[in-house]
This record gives sequence, structure tokens and C-alpha cells, in this order.
Amino acid sequence: MIPVHTYAGQTVYILGLGKTGLAVADALKAGGARVILDDDNAGAVEAAKAAGWETANRDAAVWDDIAALHISPGIATDFPKPHPVVKAALAAGVPLIGDLDLYAAARPHDTFLAITGTNGKSTTTALLGHILRECGVPSAVAGNIGTPVLALDNPAEPQTLALEVSSYQLVLNDSVRYHHAALLNITPDHLDRHGGMDGYIAAKARIFEEQPLGAAAVIGVDTPPTQYLYEALRRERDGGVIPVSVLQKVHRGVYVEQGELIDNTDGGAGVRIADLRQFTRLPGVHNWQNIAVAYALATAGAGLSPQEVMAATATFPGLAHRQEYITKRGDVVFINDSKATNAEAAERALVCYQNIYWIIGGKAKDGGIDSLVEHFPRIRHAYGIGDAGAAFGELLKKHGVPFTLSGTLDVAVEQAAAAAAADAAAGEKVVLLSPACASFDQFANFEQRGEQFRDKVMGL
Repeated sequence: MIPVHTYAGQTVYILGLGKTGLAVADALKAGGARVILDDDNAGAVEAAKAAGWETANRDAAVWDDIAALHISPGIATDFPKPHPVVKAALAAGVPLIGDLDLYAAARPHDTFLAITGTNGKSTTTALLGHILRECGVPSAVAGNIGTPVLALDNPAEPQTLALEVSSYQLVLNDSVRYHHAALLNITPDHLDRHGGMDGYIAAKARIFEEQPLGAAAVIGVDTPPTQYLYEALRRERDGGVIPVSVLQKVHRGVYVEQGELIDNTDGGAGVRIADLRQFTRLPGVHNWQNIAVAYALATAGAGLSPQEVMAATATFPGLAHRQEYITKRGDVVFINDSKATNAEAAERALVCYQNIYWIIGGKAKDGGIDSLVEHFPRIRHAYGIGDAGAAFGELLKKHGVPFTLSGTLDVAVEQAAAAAAADAAAGEKVVLLSPACASFDQFANFEQRGEQFRDKVMGL
């Protein structure tokens, strides 16, 4: 835990008692602040009170005594409407703060290598953290990826953070300047929380605001909004803006051509760095973008050599629940892609494999799986689970895909494993959990769903 002394002797109101909020409470208390805890969940407030924390009385809140309001990233500040506590604080002139602001004040000599984007940011952050660690850089991985920054250890020497930053955090954290930063892509997401696509793009673009002199700004240019942001930033800055693409050659950037990673950051003919097809734990074009962005940040931001970065990438085990390789039995490979909670995410897995035994279903998202029809020829058999299983089955059968309504994940794994093992098709078969659905109908979260898949596979 990292003590924060910024508000020593003052009172900070903390709204939201998840991992981040509780880490902030611990850090501020250790730094001499009085903290008042609050949450919309009455059970969370009671648990805090039972643990000895002072909790808020919203009816009697006296904002004159509050120095700042810390809110967790999921709490609305503007759209669709401000949370009542946020509205009251702003009306009283009480500033909003985030945990990244507090970390930056507590450890001003640390270096932030920050990553955002609609898709791929967790894998890229985990990969970058692995590269830094393997190359001997004092470092930690934190942020939206799971570990709140203030819950990290507090080493005596400066360290480098591989930091995943969400659009919610970017809106909230005003004083943080990211020493080196990357934006992977932008596609529509969280539009209700940002007032539409323009607001969402503006939130993501904040990662590059007021970067220090000499900072690297790495931008994946394969989506129209990020291509526009790249052009605007390149006009504003004298160097340091590095485009990344897996679809085209880019000047003074990093790109992928026929599976080869090419470094053209010096503006020359381009240096071939590695064949990305060798990294089997990071399959698919979307992962090639993740590798390219991590490479650009590690070389331009951390000063590592291409050889060091690629050697470390070769040992990356992958990220849990994101096309996670579980095991291989005979010629059947088992892949856990439980994080694929919508069709767009599931598509990234489907394009990586042939002879797929697909486990699909759960709580459906808008749009269903209609966009995946072009990939149905890759599927040998599909197994439906959860609320959406039966409806998805009707679409799959309509397009000639054999389908079994398994109902539960345990049953689906048993059925898919047996069928794949008996299949005489040449080459590898893949039992793929890539549900294209949220997990909340049968599981607490996608992690629990992926863990059950892993446990069932390993117990076969």
C-alpha cells in the first residue's frame, strides 16, 4: 500500500467501496487524512462500518468540511446524469479526485507507461508489464487491469508502471501527466456515459494531454477516430508521435506486414523485427496490434532494445480468459476466451482457428451474433449455454452449423471434448469457449465462467 499525504489533516469523502475505493481509503488514512466512506450498496456501507470505518450520512453531509471527493471510475459525473453525491459536491465547489492523481502526487518520480483503447488494452498492458519485468526494469502492472495503483507495494526506488487506463479514469484524473502513452483503437462503447461518440473520443484523447517534453505518443491508426487523432497530434508536435498499424505501412512508425513486425520509426526502409506468427499464445491480427503497441512503448518509452523486447514477448504466457491456452489432449486444443462478452470480441477468436467446437451463450448483448455468420464455416459443432443458448442455436442451425443445446458449461465441455476427440478431421480441433455474451445469467462474472471452464477441462 502507498501512503498518500496530500490530504493530511483534512477530510476526504470516498464514494464507491470496490477495490479502488478501499485502496484509496487505506492510502489516505495512512497519510494522515480523515476519510468518510459511502456507497450506493447498503451492504458495502455496513461492511465498512463493521470494519471500523467512518461512513457518510448523506442527509447531513456538510461539504464545507470536505477537502475532496474521490469517486470510483464507474460512478457518473456527467452522463447520463451526475450521481447525487457528485452533484452536491460540485455545487459546493468540492473537487473530484481519482486514485491516479493521488498516486502521482505520492510518487512523483515514477514513470507512467499508460495504455487505453476500446479493445486490447488489458492484454497489451499485461504484455508490457511482462516485458519490463523480464528485462529487469523495476516495474509494476496496475490500473483498470485489476490492481488499484494505491494497493501496490511502495518501493524506496522509482519504478515504471505499465498502466491500463479506462475512459472513465481519463475523464476523472486531471492532474496526471502520462510520460509515455498509447491508444490502441476506438470503436463505439460506453456511449451513454460520455454523451455520445464525440465525448467518448474526447475522453480517450485525454491520455495524450500535456505530456512532458520527449514523451512518446503511440497511436494505433486502424480505426477512423484514431487515424484522425494521429493526424491532429502529428501536426501539433515536433516528433514523438508513433503510428502503429496491422493493415498498412506507416511512416516513422511500427507496422505488421504478412505477419512480420516492421520498425520504421527512423523513417528509413524499415527493419524486420520478428515473425509474430511464432507467438502462439498471442494469436490473431488483433494480438499482433497488441504486440506492436507494446513494442513501441517498450522501445521508445522504456529504452529497451528490439532484441530484448522480442525475447521477453516469446515467454509471455498470455492473459487469463483472453484466448487463454489451457491444454492439448491428442489433437484437441482447449481455449478459454471467457472475456469475449460480445460478438466483436468473439470474432477475434473465431478468425484464429479452424475445426472449432464452439461453446456459446449467456446473457446476450445487443446485436446478438448475426455479425459472425461469415465465420460459421469454421465451426464443426456449437454448444449453447445460458439464456441465449437456444436463440443462438436457431441462427446457427439456419446456416447449417450442427448445434446442441447443452444448457450449462459443464455439460458443454464434456460434449464438445468427446465430439472433438472422435472427429477424424485432419489437423487440430479446438474446443473454444468464446461466449459472445455476458456471464451474469449463470456466473458472477466472466472470470468465474473462465475458471469453471479451466477446472472442467483439467478434470477431464
